[in-house]
Amino acid sequence: MNSSLLFQVRIRLTPECAAMARQDRFDGKLAPLGAQLAKHHATLICQYDAFADYVAQAERDGVDGYPLYRWTRDTIENPAKKAKYLEAFTFYVNGDEVYEQALADALEADLHALASEAITEIRKYDTNPANNPQPPSQGQ
Repeated sequence: MNSSLLFQVRIRLTPECAAMARQDRFDGKLAPLGAQLAKHHATLICQYDAFADYVAQAERDGVDGYPLYRWTRDTIENPAKKAKYLEAFTFYVNGDEVYEQALADALEADLHALASEAITEIRKYDTNPANNPQPPSQGQ
């Protein structure tokens, strides 16, 4: 595997737990997840919130400099997609959106060992474009 690749870990939470995580409430069912955040120097970013922030920033700055503006806006305005992305979260480690494989592997392993009823899915992605969906073209 190419050692220059960086990685990102993402999870999906139950709707109830997703609402708690979006409010930074890591108690009750989310307490074990909160402990993993601290252990790995990580923050949890709701993908819907990240998309909404991108759209808001683009609208403040002018959308011409934001190639994914239209796709992102359409995504957050679609009720089915909104529901999906409200439950999807990305881990930033040490403030970084993507990070070394060793950090991603350790985080992923600890999350799998956690076996939390709050977490419905755990995935690890790499920065190799061949392994990931690509953004739509400008005209879409």
